[in-house]
Amino acid sequence: MAYVNAYQPPPPVKPTYGLHGPTPYDINVAFPLDFTQLETPRLKLAPFIPSIHAARYHAAISDPVHFYRYYPFPGIEDPESHLLLVDTFVRQNPYSVLFAVIDRTTPDPDYPEWEGKLAGTIALLNYSPTNLSVEIGFLCILPAFQRTHVATHAVGTLLKYCFTMPYTSQSESGLGLRRVYWYAHADNEPSLRLAARMGLKREGTLRWAWVLPVGKELGKTPRKTDLLAGLGRDSAITAMSWEDWEDGGRENIISQMARLE
Repeated sequence: MAYVNAYQPPPPVKPTYGLHGPTPYDINVAFPLDFTQLETPRLKLAPFIPSIHAARYHAAISDPVHFYRYYPFPGIEDPESHLLLVDTFVRQNPYSVLFAVIDRTTPDPDYPEWEGKLAGTIALLNYSPTNLSVEIGFLCILPAFQRTHVATHAVGTLLKYCFTMPYTSQSESGLGLRRVYWYAHADNEPSLRLAARMGLKREGTLRWAWVLPVGKELGKTPRKTDLLAGLGRDSAITAMSWEDWEDGGRENIISQMARLE
């Protein structure tokens, strides 16, 4: 029986807008976001808007190669490539959203309307309304705010929002999810320690999950006859379930965030 294979890869779709995204900026999110629930007295999460936040964010990273050493994305060290990634990987996916992390303990006289200084980013990725799950990712705390309360409050705020049932009370509401998960480079000990401290459990390791861009040094050497030149990355999987949350997870988050008050 005769057959053909006429497949041709589709041409890349170039957006009609620039690196800062459409105007007005459309966060394009298909799940509920209540920003009154995404803040503490010391920190708040707001939509990451490139025209507002990108210049300050990139200027705060003096060594992007080191800053992004655990990330598997090609060219992320370059500000333009980073913004393209934010748009294609996050903004264009209606089940993902990138937040600007604002440290409310440090005022920024140049941007008083922020109610604090830009301290990094964090994201909810690949929200599933059918499986009631979501990934925490793009946790990029700027160097000046590392080893402070910022990462703990950013992760804790999102976990609380993810697991709190909608309209629990007049003051608390959330997404009511069953599972929140977090992937990390298997050698990224700071990320894995933070995940464990916040109550996420190590579930396993995805071996050879990524082919890293050529030039990335933190990876595994492939076989000599491999088809690609980049090193390989193992990804550690950590997660928290609604059972973990109700069996002490919530209290742990409250304790962790209070410890750094």
